[in-house]
Amino acid sequence: MSPLEIIAVLLALLYVLLAVKEHRICWVVAAASASLYTWIFWEAALIMEAALQLFYIVIAIYGWLSWGEDNSANERPIRTWSWRQHFIAILTVLVISSVTGALLNHFTDAALPWLDSFTTIAALLTTWMVTQKILENWLYWIAIDAISIYLYLSRDLQLTAGLFVVYIGLAYAGWRVWRTHYRSTELGHTGTLA
Repeated sequence: MSPLEIIAVLLALLYVLLAVKEHRICWVVAAASASLYTWIFWEAALIMEAALQLFYIVIAIYGWLSWGEDNSANERPIRTWSWRQHFIAILTVLVISSVTGALLNHFTDAALPWLDSFTTIAALLTTWMVTQKILENWLYWIAIDAISIYLYLSRDLQLTAGLFVVYIGLAYAGWRVWRTHYRSTELGHTGTLA
């Protein structure tokens, strides 16, 4: 456990707490945490996780712009996806992560290449879902975080694994908060719950 990992974990926690509350500043905190984790994961030979952090930095900029200028993201309403959209998303993640896992396994010395690829590709999709305020993103995060715990423990990143245990609880809380907000917004627009 390094001081760098401790700071990265604290920033990552702050990001999720701010995202649950729909505060736009969460994207600045996300970029800071991702910057630190890029180095941490590279050193741990989790190549796809390191690459994911670079994506997080880019998506943090997009999220900042996407959530509007009022600092609470109220300009973008929370939405849900159909079962068909979820099926396509999950199938796409499985196919892409199978290909990238095979490539990593063949061409690199990456640790746990298929698992590393799966969590990375799934996190790419799910982070984009957060920028679009798709309600179900929180449920996706619960699954990704649970798998990531094993991945990080296998690379001796106990503090980061602990962070992901906390993330599961925060993802559940985020889902409840966003669902309540979504339902109240839908009730306000239609007079009945959608």
